[in-house]
Amino acid sequence: MNMPGLLWAHASSPADLIGREVHVWCARLDRSPRSLAVLERLLSADERQRASRFHFERDRRRYACARGVLRSLLGEYLGMKPETVAFKYGAHGKPALDARAVDAMMFNVSHSEELALFAFARGIDLGVDVEAVRPVSDAEQIATSFFSPREVGRLLALPVALRQEAFFACWTMKEAYLKALGSGLAKPLDAFDVTFAPDEVARLVVLGDEDETRRWRLQALAPATGYKAALVTDGPTTTVRCWAWTDARAFEEPRQSVLTRGTA
Repeated sequence: MNMPGLLWAHASSPADLIGREVHVWCARLDRSPRSLAVLERLLSADERQRASRFHFERDRRRYACARGVLRSLLGEYLGMKPETVAFKYGAHGKPALDARAVDAMMFNVSHSEELALFAFARGIDLGVDVEAVRPVSDAEQIATSFFSPREVGRLLALPVALRQEAFFACWTMKEAYLKALGSGLAKPLDAFDVTFAPDEVARLVVLGDEDETRRWRLQALAPATGYKAALVTDGPTTTVRCWAWTDARAFEEPRQSVLTRGTA
């Protein structure tokens, strides 16, 4: 389900979700003090408390920004004040709206270093994951221990120069599926295959379960230079639309150097 040429246009508020559309937003988390202050005002008391427990100030700011952006977007989709949006959490920590009946809105969130991804749909289970591509000295050992045999073989068959990005491409695809299931690591990582190499079309295969394989759709995403990301959705989708979020209320100009265009 690779879809070349997805454009991450800059926007501050979402369009309507129509039919089986999926909307994906990316947002940078290292924002100006003015923007951060606007977003922090949207947080609940428990979110502020959780933010205060981060050891590093940078992590506290990024967490607060991610939660503020999530609330801002959900408020727009639901026609609610962002600060009134209430959440509940599954057994493995997957967040959902406290009132699931509200427009059957489903969402998922992921963040890595200074980038966050937010995926939204109505009545569609989904999962999204993003990772900053960075050196991992034991990446091949991790793959051998946790990936499926086919994935390990495909990774090791690639030129060494391509393996780092391929490792994170595979990891985000597998993590997005687990997040769509809402089961954490209860499902072994080697119980399903993903196709992740540069010359492969993204596909998910649940080993020994054709019904599950037919159920899920895998989408590779490229929200920013230096990041790998993936989206998994339940059933066929008509359109995946992508935006780079800007905080219009804080009068910030969008940064053009990174979050401009993605391909998937």
